[in-house]
Amino acid sequence: MKNELSPGTFAPDFAISRSDGAQLLSEMRGRKVLLAFFRNSACALCNLRIRHFIRRYEEWRSQGLEVVAVFESPESSLSLHVGRQEAPFSLVADPDARLYDLYGVEVSEEKVQETMRDSHTETVVAEAASEGFALTREDGANFHRIPAEFLIDSQGVIQVAHYGQLVTDHLPLDLIDRFASSGAAVVGPAQPMVQE
Repeated sequence: MKNELSPGTFAPDFAISRSDGAQLLSEMRGRKVLLAFFRNSACALCNLRIRHFIRRYEEWRSQGLEVVAVFESPESSLSLHVGRQEAPFSLVADPDARLYDLYGVEVSEEKVQETMRDSHTETVVAEAASEGFALTREDGANFHRIPAEFLIDSQGVIQVAHYGQLVTDHLPLDLIDRFASSGAAVVGPAQPMVQE
């Protein structure tokens, strides 16, 4: 059973390794955060989503939104694959899936199979290919990881917890745009996270 997080709880803290040193998620307080969990750094659909983020990032950042993208890949694979896009935000290597477990991000062979049967998938794969991202397997990667995205307010409270139902299921970009431009919370006061 997954341990999904709910809106209104504090986002669990963790260290973010960056080229200019380490930072804790909690050190981003005062700024809103889009925390996105991807499959692996070679995933064409994940790279396409990163490209979408890069195109909007300057506007988001000017509105106080930071982006943290987590991949279930080692640092060497990040550099080899998604790192070639030179994203202006943090890309986090989590090959042991510790952060995925902390945030309740699931693995589902069934949902990956559903994605392959979904009519929308062909369109997304074609868009990825037109952007130069080929369907590539990363050695040792968890092919059955399902993406998840979280919108965290400036106080560190999860406002939106989106657990994908398919590999192609992400938050709509216009919803992230609205969150970035808004200063208001969408849920009530934070509740402490209960560990079971």
